[in-house]
Amino acid sequence: RERGALNHQEQDRRIFGELMRLWDKKRASTKSPGQLMLEMSQFFLEMPCLNGILETKRAEHLVINLREHDCVTFVENVLALTWHVRSQEKSFEAFRRYLQKIRYRQGRLQGYSSRLHYFSDWIYDNQKKGLLRDVTAELGGKPLRKVIHFMTTHPDLYPALKGMANFRKMKSIEKTISARPLSFIPKDEARDLENHILEGDIIAITTNTEGLDVQHVGLAAKVKNRIHLLHASKEEGKVALSEKTLYRYLMEDHTHSGMMVARVYLP
Repeated sequence: RERGALNHQEQDRRIFGELMRLWDKKRASTKSPGQLMLEMSQFFLEMPCLNGILETKRAEHLVINLREHDCVTFVENVLALTWHVRSQEKSFEAFRRYLQKIRYRQGRLQGYSSRLHYFSDWIYDNQKKGLLRDVTAELGGKPLRKVIHFMTTHPDLYPALKGMANFRKMKSIEKTISARPLSFIPKDEARDLENHILEGDIIAITTNTEGLDVQHVGLAAKVKNRIHLLHASKEEGKVALSEKTLYRYLMEDHTHSGMMVARVYLP
């Protein structure tokens, strides 16, 4: 059969198989998780972007899409695949387990509200799992005081929030996140801290948008000793390495307030 005739699951398994064949030739155990993250991300360059990949009309389930990415699923896919090759496991089913553990609170898929919708919550929960560390405060970050409520004040953007049970659960989760101490690096201070960011660090762009913590995510990559963002770019419609430095990327959008930085530490 032609590739276009394959159903999505078969396509994802084929992409996974191609990746595993490539990584059979590499010595993943000798590289840092950050180096592995960046190398893994190269495979997805030029692949198309698609917004709202996880917002489906079906009941909450583990969505796997290696063919298209939004900014969060790109980071999740790269992290799950990096964890997979680091563990030297081979099966697609093992990759599924890693992806579920990353995407859901405590790794448990228990309905819509168990997904880590807010990225500061994603960082917090994956730090508790031992997969990464929020290094924002260590790098000189300032306190981020914000009331989180974007999802429940814009329920029309999230079909699952039409149900009152999901709405109430998300309201409770937003209250928990709002009470949590957060840090961010203001964008006008990002240039001075660039040398402390490592390749493969997860960069979360914080926002001035009311009720929202993070509006975009990607990976740090060095070009001529400057940090750039490797990300699923909505503007470019594909996974790409930003031509702008991270500092310029932050400064040229008035909705960007700064960034959080998370460093991967895999088991």
